[in-house]
Amino acid sequence: MRSAQTRNLQLTKPHNGLRYTPPMTLSARNQLEGTVEEVVLGSVMAHVTVRVGNNVIESVITRRSAEEMSLKKGDKVKAVIKSTEVMLLKD
Repeated sequence: MRSAQTRNLQLTKPHNGLRYTPPMTLSARNQLEGTVEEVVLGSVMAHVTVRVGNNVIESVITRRSAEEMSLKKGDKVKAVIKSTEVMLLKD
């Protein structure tokens, strides 16, 4: 019988082999499900465009993170927004 820790064990494959990645719990409440439309890799950073319904969210993350996540067009992802302020505009 496997323990709860063993059941939740996830392995990711970074550049230099396997490593343990514990399940992620976030305090951010603004999590928007979307689909990757484009990934542009720079020498250090990656620009990721995510389609969320009729809207587009753009994120700049490290190239290493994009590669470790193997991000590509069509991937289902969550855009997680952690902010102390969210402004609203009424038309």
